[in-house]
Amino acid sequence: MKAAVYYENGPPSVLKYEDVPDAKVFPGGVLIRVEAIAIEGGDTLNRLGGALMSKPHVVGYQAAGEIVEVGEGVTGLKVGQKVVTTNAYGSHAELRAVPARVAWPLPPGMDVKEGAVVPVPFGTADDCLFEFGRLKKGETVLIQAGASGVGVAAIQLAKRAGARVIATASSNERLEKLKPLGLDHGIDYKTEDVVQAVMKITGSGVDVVVDPVGSTLQTSIACLGYRGRISLVGQAGRDPTKVDVSSLMAGNRSLTGVFLGAEIATDRAHDNIQRLINEVAKGELKVVIDRTFPLKEAAAAHEYIESRKAVGRVLLIP
Repeated sequence: MKAAVYYENGPPSVLKYEDVPDAKVFPGGVLIRVEAIAIEGGDTLNRLGGALMSKPHVVGYQAAGEIVEVGEGVTGLKVGQKVVTTNAYGSHAELRAVPARVAWPLPPGMDVKEGAVVPVPFGTADDCLFEFGRLKKGETVLIQAGASGVGVAAIQLAKRAGARVIATASSNERLEKLKPLGLDHGIDYKTEDVVQAVMKITGSGVDVVVDPVGSTLQTSIACLGYRGRISLVGQAGRDPTKVDVSSLMAGNRSLTGVFLGAEIATDRAHDNIQRLINEVAKGELKVVIDRTFPLKEAAAAHEYIESRKAVGRVLLIP
């Protein structure tokens, strides 16, 4: 099979398009022919500095396609069925083998490209807002990196829940594209002081922050109101994070680390992701696909993501 691989960590240029041995089904798993790969933020971080499970290594969390083989002991999934899958690595390839537990059926007629985008960003956003952020109707939420995959999902989910939605992005152009999704107030972090802007909008700070950046954590803490909650969910900023959390105490504020990977195989998270997939299929939630690239141009796709120009997800097509 063809795959985008690398032999050492580094910039996007380490990615090569090569022939590698076909992925093989295993007991309890399924093998899919990949039709769409959603490049996750974690994929670029793993390429830059994550562990190589093999050499060459095939990076990638999330991909959708058609089941071509079902492993021993698998029930509820069948050959010919369209699914979206997650796993620790292996998405950037023509074939992918994953445990059946992390393969979600796509409703009949759902666009495979849209299905490919849902589990990680939408599941993460939902957990940040509700499972750990405890967001309620009428509260105000700040979403750092609003144009990211998690940001696009969180804006929609928070607005649907009756919250006032503030988000940051690197340009007003990107913020404008978020308004149809439910954004109430946008902050261009390149030209505005985020804390001052949040306090001008709210008067007393926000109730919930979704922070997938990490290097913005000190700013996120400063934006909290009384009993405010932060869901810290990533390190997209890549810079080392060193913060003073002492101000959390005075306002009875809280900071929670969120990692969907630790929850994804639980019944709660698994069923929640299937619900979100179904809602996207029905048009109740919107997937935003910024650009698609052929799999052979994976290096260019990673470079584009790291340019911070994308709004939503970038896909690779084998």
